[in-house]
Amino acid sequence: MSGITKSFPGVRALDGVDLDVRSGEVHCLLGQNGAGKSTLIKVLAGAHQPDDGEITWRGAPVSLKSPVAAMRLGIATIYQELDLVEHLSVAENVFLGHERATAGFVRARAARTATADLLRRLGHPEIAPGRIVGTLSAAGQQIVSMARALSHDVRLIVMDEPSAALDPDEVDNLFRIVGDLTRAGVAVVYISHRLEEIRRIGDRVTVLKDGRAAARGLPARTTPTRDVVALMTGRNVEYTFPARSPVPGSPAGQARNTPVLKVERLAREGEFEPLDFELRPGEILGLAGLVGSGRSEILETVFGARRATSGRVLVEGRPLRPGSVTAAVRAGLGLAPEERKAQALLMLESITRNVSVSSLSRFSRAGWIDRSAERAAAQAGIRELSLRPDDPDRPVRTLSGGNQQKAVLARWLLRGCRVLLLDEPTRGVDVGARAELYAVIRGLADDGMAVLLVSSEVPEVLGLADRVLVLREGRVVHTGPASELDEHRVLDLVMEGSPTC
Repeated sequence: MSGITKSFPGVRALDGVDLDVRSGEVHCLLGQNGAGKSTLIKVLAGAHQPDDGEITWRGAPVSLKSPVAAMRLGIATIYQELDLVEHLSVAENVFLGHERATAGFVRARAARTATADLLRRLGHPEIAPGRIVGTLSAAGQQIVSMARALSHDVRLIVMDEPSAALDPDEVDNLFRIVGDLTRAGVAVVYISHRLEEIRRIGDRVTVLKDGRAAARGLPARTTPTRDVVALMTGRNVEYTFPARSPVPGSPAGQARNTPVLKVERLAREGEFEPLDFELRPGEILGLAGLVGSGRSEILETVFGARRATSGRVLVEGRPLRPGSVTAAVRAGLGLAPEERKAQALLMLESITRNVSVSSLSRFSRAGWIDRSAERAAAQAGIRELSLRPDDPDRPVRTLSGGNQQKAVLARWLLRGCRVLLLDEPTRGVDVGARAELYAVIRGLADDGMAVLLVSSEVPEVLGLADRVLVLREGRVVHTGPASELDEHRVLDLVMEGSPTC
């Protein structure tokens, strides 16, 4: 790709970008949200047409007029927001658009057999070709999307944040698949915000910033992380977390020593065993464990989105009605879920409406909403969390991942939330915005909010949390101060799981 330029109304998304990818290599594409990565890969996939520039494929200039044209050349793209049809089967999704047919009749059995072969190649023979895709986990759907790419004679695969929903074992399997592909001569363009992954899997790196290539072809394994971050952000970003508040119970923390949230023998059959914990104002409690260990299920059960099999949740000594989100919100709980676009945000609505939606009764007079009061309240949240751009009328879908997350947090601030439940708060957020979110979360705790945090990234849990509960297969195997743990110890606990509580 040479001199690729692409503009949208009011925005120059790409400004003369060059990218060269070699057969059999993993070429990592890095950059903050808004740097131009998504636009560049959509040009490569035929979904966007460049305003200027040239694409050369295997030595010859090509015009990629559509995704079908790109796929026919052997260019496949697996987007972070998977484009699967949830009500169709796995096999139907894998061969969608190039169905196996004879004389106009689809050969369903042949498609299922070929799909089973692809799933075995990907290390997931347990996924049945006839299963409905919508019943699969996020990780399972990721595998189906990869199988669909491999169902073509693919020579280049673009992977956009492929590990975002995977646990460490599944990431290892992903890297095994990528290794098999590159040894067969397939090129891979790999996009990730997790810089440690780039070290493991990448050969070369191209860094985008503000629609331009800040660096091209850097060696992935030897370029210092500090240099990569500086290229992405235009400044040095230290991988440090905000200082912790005084530990509740210490002389400086006595005023915050009364628990605001208590969980007593809470359990949900088949998901997590009975557990107990307390959470105090100003404290961040982290839940660490693999995908499937029960972390998210615990948050959703505390919030009332799932009904507990046994046990209870108390807020300031008062038990919550089981399985009632309304009761939880009224008691002062707020949830920022893992899938914020699908589960938390009204993507077509403004920042104002997304911030105010849980507090609309505050602005309602005789059945009418006071728009100016609603907008003023949203502006206050925007200022407090430094949400950018600071236009309350802007559609939330146009914001970066980090600013969309701030919009969710602003909603619960407006609601007067006292206990904030955070599930993967920095998923899909670039390295520069992560530092801002860490400061926001710690700032909320310093102001007296209690925070229950789930993250797949162990350093994030240890860096933000005051205390940590380590989970394995739905059971707490360790609890204690975050300062007494390191990443290796946590991984040992979640893999081995001998109780030490």
